Amino acid sequence: MSLRFHDTARAEVRPFEPLEPGRASLYYCGATVQGMPHVGHVRSAIAFDQLTRWLEARGLRVTVVRNVTDIDDKILAKSRDSFREGAADADPAVVQDEPWWALAYRFEQEFQRSYAALGVRPPTYEPRATGHIPEMHALIQLLIDRGHAYPAPDGSGDVYFDVRSWPAYGSLTRQDIDEMQAAPDADPRGKRDPRDFALWKGAKESDPVTASWASPWGTGRPGWHLECSSMVTKYLGTEFDIHGGGLDLRFPHHENEMAQSQAAGHAFARFWMHNGMVTFEGEKMSKSLGNTVSPQEMIDAAGPRVVRYYLGQAHYRSVLDYRETSLQEAAAAVARIDGFIGKASARVGVPAVQQVRAADLPAAFADAMDDDLNVPQALAVLHTTVRSGNTALASGDDAAVGAALSAVVAMTGVLGLDDAGDVRAGGADAALAKALDALVGDRIAERVDARSARDWARADAVREALSSAGIVLEDTADGARWSLAEDRPEA
Repeated sequence: MSLRFHDTARAEVRPFEPLEPGRASLYYCGATVQGMPHVGHVRSAIAFDQLTRWLEARGLRVTVVRNVTDIDDKILAKSRDSFREGAADADPAVVQDEPWWALAYRFEQEFQRSYAALGVRPPTYEPRATGHIPEMHALIQLLIDRGHAYPAPDGSGDVYFDVRSWPAYGSLTRQDIDEMQAAPDADPRGKRDPRDFALWKGAKESDPVTASWASPWGTGRPGWHLECSSMVTKYLGTEFDIHGGGLDLRFPHHENEMAQSQAAGHAFARFWMHNGMVTFEGEKMSKSLGNTVSPQEMIDAAGPRVVRYYLGQAHYRSVLDYRETSLQEAAAAVARIDGFIGKASARVGVPAVQQVRAADLPAAFADAMDDDLNVPQALAVLHTTVRSGNTALASGDDAAVGAALSAVVAMTGVLGLDDAGDVRAGGADAALAKALDALVGDRIAERVDARSARDWARADAVREALSSAGIVLEDTADGARWSLAEDRPEA
């Protein structure tokens, strides 16, 4: 197999061979459901969705796990805010008198809606942290038994990971332990070292009773880093192929995950893959700077297919910079692709939808995807194929049109564009959009035949029938194009 991926742990692109022949295992960090999804969340999901689709195109059966962190300091803090008088008026995202678990579930559903709209397929398993407390207890006890964790001596119920007990601590991000900052997610009471991080957090008076679980060390709740290690081990085993997530998670989250898992005797991830951040005109997106753009705002502005293209067009490891014209440029690119698909389908028919394999794709596209998921280069192949297909349309070479159409549809499928909600189909799924396109294409072809035979009455009848169904035809130099009447801009 010719696959090569960048491994953060080794800081190099190296050949990928799955742990188990014919199968691949992928875990990537999902959301801490404390608020609405932001573009960084969905960019990460799209990147690992593209990875999954490519592994499948290479003939692998992929098991994907994406967690939901549904218990966390920030979730509890936002829930406490909801019980304060006037909080609901101050923040529209806060529902007054909302328990922490209800808040977490509400925002989890918002993430699911964003994922679905942008064509991110559901993972094989999507475990919630609160459903895996026994597994967390078992991992903590194992670390204590192996001399890498200790309960706080003050009886608070806290349990910490002893970073100095693990010589490899800091290796993922290549840091010296003495130069690290103190762990911010753990109470300093009872720590041996400021950098020791919490495995279990003893209950505080401000915590709701429902946010605490009994444990051998006292009532409390899990630390953030422990949650992922426990869940990935349950669903993928103690050694698996790929662990992914956003670049901002490398430290401390993934550093701590790797340390506690390996200290427990687990080989853990064979590859660590991290996607880059999304910036706003060169600056980090921040509410305080007023430069944030939500996924829903993007979808409302340009439609999910365009947003999927935009967020998935850069190399996954690079920074993606959002500018005022970004969605317009993505929309133009998608229009070129869809324009060719529409015209070619009207000429030679809609290709049958099937499981795409790498052998069915242009070699240059497959080579690009094999090379650390080089989507920009793969998109260049896609657009080159669109241009050659348009040339074939102009010259009347139907065989070349059909070949280009099949290749384009296969490439858009691998990139996940076909599964993003289609604006023209009013948000319906991709299958409905394709069916509508095929039916309208047949009527357009009938009208073309009528006009060629100078049967103007029949041609006009086709136009009127489409118009009655809310379909507007526009005759252009490249042939007829259609749109839904409600999608046409107002005069």
